[in-house]
Amino acid sequence: MPATIRPTQNVTKQSIFNLLGHDLEGQSVLELFAGSGAVGIEALSRGAKSVTFVEHDPKCVDVIRKNLEILGYDLTLQREPVCEVIHTDAFAAIKGLATRNRKFDLIFFDPPYGLDLGKKALKTLGAYDILHPNCFVVVEYSKRERLPDLESNFNLVTERQYGKSYLAIFQSITPA
Repeated sequence: MPATIRPTQNVTKQSIFNLLGHDLEGQSVLELFAGSGAVGIEALSRGAKSVTFVEHDPKCVDVIRKNLEILGYDLTLQREPVCEVIHTDAFAAIKGLATRNRKFDLIFFDPPYGLDLGKKALKTLGAYDILHPNCFVVVEYSKRERLPDLESNFNLVTERQYGKSYLAIFQSITPA
C-alpha cells in the first residue's frame, strides 16, 4: 500500500455506518480522497447500488482497482453494483460529476490533514448540484482543522472524536 494512504481506522469506519444505519440498499455513494477505497467498499458490502471512488494519487487508484477486482466487483459499469474509479483531484471530480448530472445519497471524505481540504471540499459540495435531497456528508478531519459554518447548505447531525481525528456527519438541507 502506498505510504501516502492513511486508512480510516476500523473503529471510525464502524462508527460511520452505525451512525448512518447499517443498510445502504439502493444508495449511491461518493468517496472523495478515497485512498484504499475502504469506506466505499464497506458501503458496497452494505448494499450500496453504486460507489464512485475519487483519488488523485495513481498508486492509490491502482490499489482501489485491485481491491475491487479481488472482491469481484465489476469496473465495466455494466452491472450493479456499479463501481467507478475516477483518477483526478476531488474538486475537479465534483465539478465533473455535476456536469454529468450525477447525484449521491452519501458522500464520505477523509482528506490529508493540515491543508484545510475538508473545509474546501464542503464549500465545493455546497456550490455544485451533486447531492440528492437529504444527502448525508461524512467528513473525517484533524482536531487542528476547523470546518466552515455551513448553515445554509447543511445541518450538523453529529460530531464525534476518535483519537486525534474527528468525524462530522452533515445532512444536506433540501430547498423549500
